[in-house]
Formats: sequence, C-alpha cells, structure tokens
Amino acid sequence: MGMNKNTILGWATFIMIVMGLLLIGLGAFRYSDVSGWGFAAVGVGFLANAWVFSSLKGRL
Repeated sequence: MGMNKNTILGWATFIMIVMGLLLIGLGAFRYSDVSGWGFAAVGVGFLANAWVFSSLKGRL
C-alpha cells in the first residue's frame, strides 16, 4: 500500500514538529549565549512550517 499526499504531509508535519522542539530545546538548555536565541528562532520557524503543512493536509 503506497503513501498518498496526505500521509506524506502528515509525516512531514510530525518530523518538523520534532525538529522544531529539538531546536528550541537546544537553544534553551544547551547554548546559553546569543546562539541559543538563533536555535530557538529557527525552531519556532520549523513549528510555523509544520503548522502550514498541517493546514494543507486534505486540501491538495
């Protein structure tokens, strides 16, 4: 059984949520200087992209 477009978007959303939370965690707990803010900002960007992918599910 193959994967359709909605399944692929679902997996992409899941992977981007995990990566976003991982990057926010790295920014909060691992790096305490200015680079931590960069990691956290990129993590928020990943979560925003995951939100877009999630909203596209079922519309394509």
